Amino acid sequence: MFLGRPSLRVSRSSRSVATAVKRVVSSRPPSSTASSANTSVVGASDAEIPKVVSKAGAYGRPLSRTFKGYALETPETNAGIASSQSQSNSEVNWAVSFQGLGSRPFDDKVQTELSKPLAAEDIEVKPDGLVYLPEIKYRRILNRAFGAGGWGLVPRSETIVTDKLVTREYALICHGQLVSLARGEQDYFAESGIPTATEGCKSNALMRCCKDLGIGSELWDPVFIKQFKKTNCVDKFVEHVTTKKKRKIWLRHDREVEYPYK
Repeated sequence: MFLGRPSLRVSRSSRSVATAVKRVVSSRPPSSTASSANTSVVGASDAEIPKVVSKAGAYGRPLSRTFKGYALETPETNAGIASSQSQSNSEVNWAVSFQGLGSRPFDDKVQTELSKPLAAEDIEVKPDGLVYLPEIKYRRILNRAFGAGGWGLVPRSETIVTDKLVTREYALICHGQLVSLARGEQDYFAESGIPTATEGCKSNALMRCCKDLGIGSELWDPVFIKQFKKTNCVDKFVEHVTTKKKRKIWLRHDREVEYPYK
């Protein structure tokens, strides 16, 4: 009896090992399943690729998805309007056309008007020290250079509205040729302010387009900016009326500190 017990133990241990081996083998996927899985990955459609590489696919998404907003107009609607317009007449569809871009310079009269230096009284400074030209001054310069009706701003994309921002791309057309493209943007704080923000977005795009005409080019010149602020501006420490916090702001010599500062 003593000699029989070890043999019984060995047989039991061998059975447990065999059972464990069977479990491991049975848990492995069959070779056919593995090959089919590989085939499904290789043969995946292009639409499924961005799901695998999400970061690379982010650059191909529409702005409405990237900004997590919505479009006031859809590309399909704009395309339908553009096609109907092109069929009804032979005029240029500026919503998609690049006609005249870089084809010929404007005449000397226009060039002279566009290259005139800005008057110091027209330039403004923001509290953070950024100098700028008000949007209405850009329109006056365009009217003097091209004449009222000789230029226009055309939307080139749908209007994208997010929780805090409105953005849209515009094209500047002068004397029948495309001059520049720019995307405008404008913040808003309530839904009732979206219409006003869309107008501000258009104005922002106009100012950006005018850079290609050289209007106000000195505002991007560090030497001019430093000299203008030294001659026409001053920095002052002010106090916020409500929060009582103090900060330094910039303003022109001929301006007074305004609310909410004192």
